[in-house]
Amino acid sequence: MSEERSLNFLEEIVEEDIRTNRHDGRVLTRFPPEPNGYLHIGHAKSICLNFGLALEYNGKTNLRFDDTNPVKEDVEYVDSIKEDVKWLGFEWANELYASDYFDLLYAFAVNMIRQGLAYVDDSTPEEIAAQKGTPTEPGVGNEYRNRSIEENLRLFEEMKAGKYPDWSKVLRAKIDLASPNMHLRDPIMYRIKHAHHHRTGDKWCIYPMYDFAHGQSDAIEEITHSICTLEFVPHRPLYDWFIEKLEIFPSKQYEFARLNLNYTVMSKRKLLQLVEDKHVDGWDDPRMPTISGLRRRGYTPASIRDFCDRIGVAKRENMIDVSLLEFCIREDLNKTAWRRMAVLDPIKLILTDYPEGKTETMFGENNPEVEGGEGGRDIPFSRELWIEREDFMEEPMKKFFRLAVGNMVRLKSAYIVKCEGFAKDAEGNITEVHCTHIPNSLSGNDTSGLSVKGTIHWVSVPHAKTAEVRLYDRLFQVEDPSNEDGDFKDYINPNSLTILPNAYIEADLATAVPGKGYQFIRKGYFTLDKNSTTDRLVFNRTVTLKDGWVKK
Repeated sequence: MSEERSLNFLEEIVEEDIRTNRHDGRVLTRFPPEPNGYLHIGHAKSICLNFGLALEYNGKTNLRFDDTNPVKEDVEYVDSIKEDVKWLGFEWANELYASDYFDLLYAFAVNMIRQGLAYVDDSTPEEIAAQKGTPTEPGVGNEYRNRSIEENLRLFEEMKAGKYPDWSKVLRAKIDLASPNMHLRDPIMYRIKHAHHHRTGDKWCIYPMYDFAHGQSDAIEEITHSICTLEFVPHRPLYDWFIEKLEIFPSKQYEFARLNLNYTVMSKRKLLQLVEDKHVDGWDDPRMPTISGLRRRGYTPASIRDFCDRIGVAKRENMIDVSLLEFCIREDLNKTAWRRMAVLDPIKLILTDYPEGKTETMFGENNPEVEGGEGGRDIPFSRELWIEREDFMEEPMKKFFRLAVGNMVRLKSAYIVKCEGFAKDAEGNITEVHCTHIPNSLSGNDTSGLSVKGTIHWVSVPHAKTAEVRLYDRLFQVEDPSNEDGDFKDYINPNSLTILPNAYIEADLATAVPGKGYQFIRKGYFTLDKNSTTDRLVFNRTVTLKDGWVKK
């Protein structure tokens, strides 16, 4: 353990278990997603915690898919989850599925019936809910609770054989209808669901409920530390009860606070609504908090792992500011992103004293934050350049150190230039800025003796490539859209995506690949979109250079 920080409560538990030689000092965790959607940043916290804890103590982690609800699950989600876990930098010891254990779970259920601890109930879901009572009133039993063991065994076998329609019967545990914990009031163990399963096909028409499948799967795999989020605290007594009555491996469940991130939603149901209602361009839209969306936007595995490490492990729910996630990606990209020039809102700058047809080659470091600059690239320079429209003002405000008539600026990695005039079109829009250059002011070899306060970026007109640039921002306008009045979708930020169809970029960027981060000098961090082509380059903004959001 590092001496720079104290242990979190899970590390304290693991270290005590190792000290007392519980389970021979072995550490085996698991990450158990349900394959009914794409993983999001909240799952990333769980992934980093489960895999990280095992790695810290020379243990292992299983990837187990909780595939007990065939109606909502799909191989597409299984594949995406595996890709996300690997992308984050983790390797699982075993790839497992709850469906691997369907035969064994069925045998466990039969065992419970034989002990008189489970019964088949013909009540409807609504009747069962009513019979369970309320948190302040005990539940009441029904006539099915007193069925004989023999009748329950026969009916459960007939449920398995497909004799009954969906939800016409369920198997319930017989525990305590007066328990103050509602989860112990004869919870449902199995329901009938005639549905094709993505792995077991049509073999089964009864499927175990989460509470019956989860703890037993942990026990089958001999998981030493089953780490869940806080909403599963009330489920823990039932987890322990099943393990005790079945006399199987005593896995233990521990709970931590899940990740709540402002300006977003983390509910799979709500994320699915955003996708289905076309508010976003699929699960991997760069505005989505999904891991695939963050990857497409240009976030790095290192930045997400750093974020999860910084927020730590807590026992109480709290809201994390998304600016911390943005800080982590800025920190990483500042050290790794190559610098390039891109003009997003172009106007033309003409060097009136520079020879027509002449091209010079300037040199630019790939990353000045790294010793040696990580090499560099040649930048063509010519008489006509694209510059940002905002870098020229016809009537400059006070302390405007960029281009205006009479002003001088440094062209990044090139010459100092002086603005001599400009041209407008018929509508009065500025179309050209006219400058002269100082020949002996070349960057790195400047003997002019001039000092200027402004430096602007540029792209040579005859050498520029055209690109579509997508400026992404936060998807919601309010910090907690799920807790606002009305539909959470009413609070979608209308400016969460701005598309600039005709930006000009350095020719070098034509060789960019998705996942590689670039700092567009003075503009932000960007990456090539997965749908970009050689004929149509598309860059996504990962994050701005500075946090532009101010708390209201």
